[in-house]
Amino acid sequence: MNSLVEKLKNTRDLSDIELKTLIESDEYDEELRQAADAVRRERYGDAVFLRGLIEISSYCKNNCLYCGLRAGNLHAERYRLSREEILSCCEEGYALGYRTFVLQGGEDPYFTDERICEIVAEIRMRYPDCAITLSLGEKSRESYERYYKAGANRYLLRHETADPAHYARLHPENMSCENRKRCLYDLKEIGYQVGSGFMVGSPYQTTENLIADLRFLQELQPDMIGIGPYITQKDTPFCDMKSGTAELTLRMLSILRLMFPYALLPSTTALGTIHPMGREMGLRAGGNVVMPNLSPVSVRKKYAIYDDKICTGEESAQCRGCLERRIESAGYRAVTDRGDVRRVRK
Repeated sequence: MNSLVEKLKNTRDLSDIELKTLIESDEYDEELRQAADAVRRERYGDAVFLRGLIEISSYCKNNCLYCGLRAGNLHAERYRLSREEILSCCEEGYALGYRTFVLQGGEDPYFTDERICEIVAEIRMRYPDCAITLSLGEKSRESYERYYKAGANRYLLRHETADPAHYARLHPENMSCENRKRCLYDLKEIGYQVGSGFMVGSPYQTTENLIADLRFLQELQPDMIGIGPYITQKDTPFCDMKSGTAELTLRMLSILRLMFPYALLPSTTALGTIHPMGREMGLRAGGNVVMPNLSPVSVRKKYAIYDDKICTGEESAQCRGCLERRIESAGYRAVTDRGDVRRVRK
């Protein structure tokens, strides 16, 4: 009789009860890891795609209870990059070989649609061979359409949790799970390559919440799925909550690889923060994307969404070199091309 892992690999689905067994038990971890690695190699070989991350603003209008950038955090150090600084980061990243730029930031009202479109259009004109990814939060459909017309190809927006009741415990009253999902479906309909995902081990999270996340992703079928452990930030209402674990994050990463063989799955900085070998372990568990930081070193510590974030003191070239060595030590190969999603096996 096939094991649960073999069944998941073959069918890309399990019942809720079977998923609960996989998620809650560590006895399948090595079998999961091996199966996930085999599937990623079938689809993507040993390639790990590098994305140049530019954190453009630490201002945010929202008050999410888990995030160090929340508007109510009076201890946060705020900054925003100018248009020229963002373009300078892209110039440096292009010279280092990156062909995907990820512009990420809090929901900063300063960055109006006009400003975002102007920056995106300039990057598109200067680097026509590059993918431009935005990760700037919840916007109207009209705003997303404007960014797309300006030249953005991809958009990352983690749903964080697919359960409305759990969502309400993590976010202020003016935010809703329904609107977050609306944004993701709008992005797909417009034509973006869409990334979603969730925190692992967030406050009040249950196994049933994680299963709901998997079911939502089955509906959405995103191109990229970003998960990472919840990590406590000292200046938030959740400062006394426990962080998530590397073990459960890796387990969920392998499950995602088996359910979504085509997906681009980052091995995140959060995973590397919670465990010194976290990113290497994430790659071995099915991950195939890493995001070296291209932000100016002077601002990296200020983008403090959680505590003790790694790689805040490295220059961009150092960051790339360090990650390449880590990728090679894990048995994979760093690739700097656009790294588009492979829905069909090559």
